[in-house]
Amino acid sequence: MIKKTLNQNAKYAHELLKAIEPDFVFSDTPINRLNAVQNNNHLENQNKSELLLLLKDQINSIQNCNLKKNSKNLILGDGDNNSPIMLIGEAPGKDEDESGLTFQGEVGELLNKMLLAININREKVYTTYSVNFRTPEDRKPTAQEIKRYSVFLKEHVSIINPKIVILMGNTAMEAITGLSKISNERGKWKEVILKNKTFPLMTTFSPSYLIRFPENKKYSWEDLKKIKKKIQELNIKI
Repeated sequence: MIKKTLNQNAKYAHELLKAIEPDFVFSDTPINRLNAVQNNNHLENQNKSELLLLLKDQINSIQNCNLKKNSKNLILGDGDNNSPIMLIGEAPGKDEDESGLTFQGEVGELLNKMLLAININREKVYTTYSVNFRTPEDRKPTAQEIKRYSVFLKEHVSIINPKIVILMGNTAMEAITGLSKISNERGKWKEVILKNKTFPLMTTFSPSYLIRFPENKKYSWEDLKKIKKKIQELNIKI
């Protein structure tokens, strides 16, 4: 639980102002609070962009990584970096490695349909991966690789600061929670604490898995309905 910090010096500051008795100048012009909010949002977005560039540099500085050596691109993330929803996949595939973007080709098309099923446009979310480079032959990342990149992934979540995190696939779940059996955890709301902040999250099947095993789409639909309900409960605008 995060406790609100109280300003213990507020009453002393009030007394100090009364004692000084400055000559205040008042204006009839109303305060443009909307402009202030817009300026704050601009600064927040600018700060996030800078932090994401620093994170990308840190990932690029990894030494002795076969994934990095055998990949064309580092796939950090794309979409709205100020989105209340962050979606984490497992690892880039061939299409993603070629384009430098997340969730491309048939996988991307299925993801778009999944999100639209709960009235979310893909460009309104932020998408990334547990591992930022393509694995050889698109194999599952090893436990060592997942652990190595999880440090950067958790920092990534903290930078984006979403209201909901969606983990797509076993690798994403393992990277964030340390759990390794998606069959036991799928469709359940959990929480993860990163840098003293709590993030609600749910694990569901990845689009690439559903393409291989389409009979499991019915379970993903149940998960999507739970995600939609959580969005409504938290009054998230997206």
